[in-house]
Amino acid sequence: MTPSPHSTLPPAARASSTLSCFDLGEQMLSVDEARAALATLVEQPVGTERIPLSLAHGRRLADAIHAPINVPQNTNAAMDGVALAWENAEQTRWTLSGTVFAGEHWEHPVPAGHCVTITTGAPLPAGTDTVIMREQLAEHGDHVIINAPERVKRGQNVRQAGEDIRKGAMALSTGTRLDAARLGLIASLGFADVSVYCRPRVAVFSTGNEVTAPGEPLPAAGIYDTNRFTLTGLLHEHGAEVVDLGILPDDADAIREALAHAAETSDLVLTSGGVSVGQADFTRDALQALGRLTFWRVAIRPGRPLACGQLGERRTPLVGLPGNPVAVMVTFLQFVVPLLQRLEHQPVAPPRRFTAITDETLSSRLNRCDFIRGVYQHDVTGQLHVRSTGAQGSGILTSMVAANCLIELPDERADITPGETVTIQPLDSVNT
Repeated sequence: MTPSPHSTLPPAARASSTLSCFDLGEQMLSVDEARAALATLVEQPVGTERIPLSLAHGRRLADAIHAPINVPQNTNAAMDGVALAWENAEQTRWTLSGTVFAGEHWEHPVPAGHCVTITTGAPLPAGTDTVIMREQLAEHGDHVIINAPERVKRGQNVRQAGEDIRKGAMALSTGTRLDAARLGLIASLGFADVSVYCRPRVAVFSTGNEVTAPGEPLPAAGIYDTNRFTLTGLLHEHGAEVVDLGILPDDADAIREALAHAAETSDLVLTSGGVSVGQADFTRDALQALGRLTFWRVAIRPGRPLACGQLGERRTPLVGLPGNPVAVMVTFLQFVVPLLQRLEHQPVAPPRRFTAITDETLSSRLNRCDFIRGVYQHDVTGQLHVRSTGAQGSGILTSMVAANCLIELPDERADITPGETVTIQPLDSVNT
C-alpha cells in the first residue's frame, strides 16, 4: 500500500482546511460549518493498491480507466439474420455466400448484391452494412427473398465499432465508486485488475460497565450494545474496513492502551457517547492523554453534542458521536461520511437531496437544523410526497428502521405546514 501525500487532495478538499477543527471552541456551529471543519481532521488520506477486478466491488478507482480497444471491437450484428452487401434499394432477392458465427471472422469481402447468414454479435464481413432479421426473410436454396422490403432501412440492426466506447477515451474517472455496471464496463475493456484506494480503516468501540454484548444475559441496569453494530453497518455501506475494538472496560489503562493501538493502526476512530462536556469518565481522559480533543455544540437535532480530535503521533482523526442510537445514525451521515470522502481523496460533498411536499405538519425550531425520520413516495403525477415516521425520540430506533429518508428542516425554517416543500435526504443509497 502506497501512502498518498496531503498535497494530492482535490482542490475543494484542500480549501476546507482553512477552517481548523480546534479553533471553534464552545461556539454553536451550523451543520455545514461542522461538516467542513471536521473534514480538516484528515491530514493523511489512504494509500492505493492493485486488486483483482473480482474483488473491486464498492471500491474507488485510484486511476482513471481509458479504453485500450473499441467497444464493441468490431462492427457487428445486433440480431440473428442475414447481413446484406447493399446494392440498391429495390433489390429483394439476395444470393447467399455463406454463414458467419459470433467469434468468427469472415476473410473476404462480400460482393455487392450478396449476403451471408449471421448470428448476433458476429463481426460484419467487409462489404456488408445492413442486417435483416430472420422473420423478414424467406430462404430458397442459395438465395433469400426479403418480405416487405419497404420496411428495410440501410444500416439497420448493426452495432458500430466503438459506439459504446472509442479506443483511447476515458471510460471511468479517478474516484469512481465501482458498482456492478462499472465492473462490467471495466471487464469489457479487458482489465483483470484495477488500482483502487485502500479501504479506510475505522476503529469502533463501546465503553461502560452497563454495556452488554448481544447474546449475553442483560443485567437489571444494563443495556445492549447497539451503536457499535449500527456504526459497523454504516461503515461497511460506505466502503470502510472496520476495526472492532469491542466493549472496553471502565479502566483507564485498558482504554488508553486500546486507543493508542487504534491510533497507530487505523485511519479514523469512532466512539459514541461518553465523551461529552462535563462527564468525568475514563474514555475522555484517555483521549485527552493521547492527543488533542475538543467539544462542540452543533445546531442540530438529534445529535447536538459532538467531540472531535486527533490521536497519537499520526494524528489519527477521532469523532465522538452522541450516545442515542438515532443521533448516532444522523450525525454519522452528516459528519462522518465527509471524513470518509476525504480519506478516499474525494472532495467533501453534501448529502444527496431531493425536494418533496410534506403531507403533515412538521415541528421545527429556528436556529437549529432538524432531521426528522420520514417516508417518501411518488404520487400518480410523479411528485414526491413525504411524511414522518411518527414519534421522533432519539432512542426510538424503530422509527429509523421504518424511514427511507431524513427530512431536513434547516435552521431558518420554523414549523412546516401540509403542502409546503421540504428537503429530504434519501437513505436508500450511499454517496458515489
